[in-house]
Amino acid sequence: MLSKRGRGAASLLWGSNLGDRPANLASAREAIRAAAGPILNTSAVYRTEAWGKTDQPEFLNQVVEVETDLDPEALLETLMDIERQMGRERSERWAPRTIDLDILYYGQDVVQTARLMLPHPGIPDRRFTLVPLAEIAPDFVHPQYGKTNQQLLRACYDLLTVREYF
Repeated sequence: MLSKRGRGAASLLWGSNLGDRPANLASAREAIRAAAGPILNTSAVYRTEAWGKTDQPEFLNQVVEVETDLDPEALLETLMDIERQMGRERSERWAPRTIDLDILYYGQDVVQTARLMLPHPGIPDRRFTLVPLAEIAPDFVHPQYGKTNQQLLRACYDLLTVREYF
C-alpha cells in the first residue's frame, strides 16, 4: 500500500456523529477527491463508540488511502477547509461533529511541527482507527514503532466497540 507508493500516498481517517452520517462521509469523499486527489483504497464503514468524550452519539468511521500532490501541511490545511465547509465547529475537544478528517500516515514520513504530527500519535491507542486501517493496510509498518498495523491492533488496549456498518 503506502510503502510501495512512497511520497504522495496518505492514509486518512474520517468520522461523523452528527446529522446524516453516511451522507457526511460521502460528501467528505467527494470533497477530498476534488481537492486532494484520487482515493485508491477504502475500508468498510464502522460504527464506533465515541472515544475521549463518551457521552455523545456513536460515530461512523472509515479509513481511506489517497494519492496526493499536496505536501503534508497543505493536505492538513485542505482537510481543515473541508471540515469548515461541512459545518465542523471546534467548540471543545472531542465534541460531536459533522465530520472529522485526520491524516494517519503520509507514506513513511515522520513530521513533527506545531500543527501536525505524523504518523498520527493516536494510532496505537485507538481501536476505531486500527480496525479499518488494518483492513486496508495490515502489513504497513509504522515508521516509528516498527510494527505493522495488524500488530498494533493486536496490542491495542482500547476496548471500545467497533462494528462494521456497511
